[in-house]
Order: sequence, then C-alpha cells, then structure tokens
Amino acid sequence: MQQKAAGEFSTPIESRYFEDYEPGSVFECGPVEITQAEIVAFAKQYDPQYIHTDPAAAAAGPFGGLIASGWQTAALVMRLFVDYYLSHVASIASPGIDELRWIKPVRPGDLLRARLTVLEANRSKSKPDRGMVRTFIEVLNQDGDVVMSLKPMNLLRCRDGATESR
Repeated sequence: MQQKAAGEFSTPIESRYFEDYEPGSVFECGPVEITQAEIVAFAKQYDPQYIHTDPAAAAAGPFGGLIASGWQTAALVMRLFVDYYLSHVASIASPGIDELRWIKPVRPGDLLRARLTVLEANRSKSKPDRGMVRTFIEVLNQDGDVVMSLKPMNLLRCRDGATESR
C-alpha cells in the first residue's frame, strides 16, 4: 500500500532540522497493512506466544483471534516515523521512549497510520548545536481507533547557532 504523510512539513525530510519541528504541529503518515503471514512470521522469530503464532489456538484465546505482537506494531510505526517524520540529516540519537501503551489489538488486515504531534522542541543549553524534540504518536487502525501510543524523544542538530528555547 502507498504510504504518505498528511500535514506535510514545509521542509523536506532530507533538509529538515530541529527548527522545523514546531510544537503543536500534527502530521499523519501511512497507512501500512499488516497481514496474517507477517504477524505469524514476526511472532515466530521475536514473540512466540500462541495469540500471535497459532490462528486456531488464538481463536479460543482472550482476544478471539490472532493478534499482532505489540513489538511488531512498534516496529511498523518506527518505519513510518523514520520514512516520514524523523530528519534524515539532523537526527543524532534517541534517549528513549515514554508511555508506550498497547491500547487495542492489531489484527490481520488492519491498516495502520500514525498521527504525530510535536509536544516540545527545546534547544540544549549546554550544546546549542542541537535540541530535543518530544513527540506524541498515536497509531490508528482503519476505523480510527487508537491501537497504540508512545512519546519518543529525539536529539536533532540545529540549522543555526542560536540558543533560544521553544
């Protein structure tokens, strides 16, 4: 399926820097489809619980059918995050993620999209060539239900040498 971003940045990802992440800005990207074969293959390698690997056993389980591992959902969203949101030239590293939540099961055939909101963008006082961007990500299925949320932090290089904080 074709992936795209809505609420496009005014600066392309190949030339996007810290200054381009304006608090309050909202962007959407996706959708990406998840198939039963992908769910089973991922789970067999990384999360081999029956609710992810065995459709027959999962049908009698607590979710009434096969569901994707939350880690697979996180990996799919990471791909969208890197392809459409995170600068390809200014990204330095991530010190972590806060508040990762798996809210609803992801099922075979679901179409997932990410809604990304810039929460904060603060220039470093000790290293003014970079800043920290905190983002709120909501992962939605084709029905608009939020299935996962998280708050990643990313260190990004600044385009200029100013030391202001937003």
